[in-house]
Amino acid sequence: MKLRFASYNIHKAVGLDRRRDPERIMAVLREIDADVIALQEADLRFGERASVLPRALIDDFPWRVVPVAKRQRSIGWHGNALLVRRDMEILESHALDLPTLEPRGAVCGNLSAGGIGFHAIGTHLDLSGLRRRDQVRALLKFAEANCAEAPIVIMGDFNQWGRSTGAMREFSPDWRLITPGRSYPSRAPVALLDRIVICGRSRCIETGVHRTALSSSASDHLPVFADLEIA
Repeated sequence: MKLRFASYNIHKAVGLDRRRDPERIMAVLREIDADVIALQEADLRFGERASVLPRALIDDFPWRVVPVAKRQRSIGWHGNALLVRRDMEILESHALDLPTLEPRGAVCGNLSAGGIGFHAIGTHLDLSGLRRRDQVRALLKFAEANCAEAPIVIMGDFNQWGRSTGAMREFSPDWRLITPGRSYPSRAPVALLDRIVICGRSRCIETGVHRTALSSSASDHLPVFADLEIA
């Protein structure tokens, strides 16, 4: 089965014009038309951690939220959220705490599409770099303990500039590091911060950075995607 996975740091829906515009973010997601989407900075950071994408707005689009939120008005955990096609089955979901000096986490969905199961993990790693390696180790430990013999896809803003340096060295050769391209800052991207990591039970067919007039202004990051063959 071929599925499109996407990762998008939506910067709390604030674009380069400094306006918070959830409809613009959803329009970018419509352009990408992915089956599974990992969002970062999807909730406000303080207070009730309310979602910057109203659930009523998401309901107008072909995705639904994987239930990982621990607060009523949130759609994610530490800003991480997963959206999946409405016809996908959500078998299980998890909200993970990651070792950090500031609030960081990850979200995981055990999903099924057309009878084929797989795991999708969305995350946003440490900005400073002090705990990134520990965070990747925690993700791999969780995957080993909780993800059965099914394909695993890890997506997110890794905050790592080099393709295979720093925290990315924690992934063994059993994993494939997909770096679609420069995605930050969105107007004139130079950094490879957003990426997708897959295990050996899936194959990458195509990957890229989604750069359009709309996505170049909707957030400070550009979305990245990968078309994967899941078996």
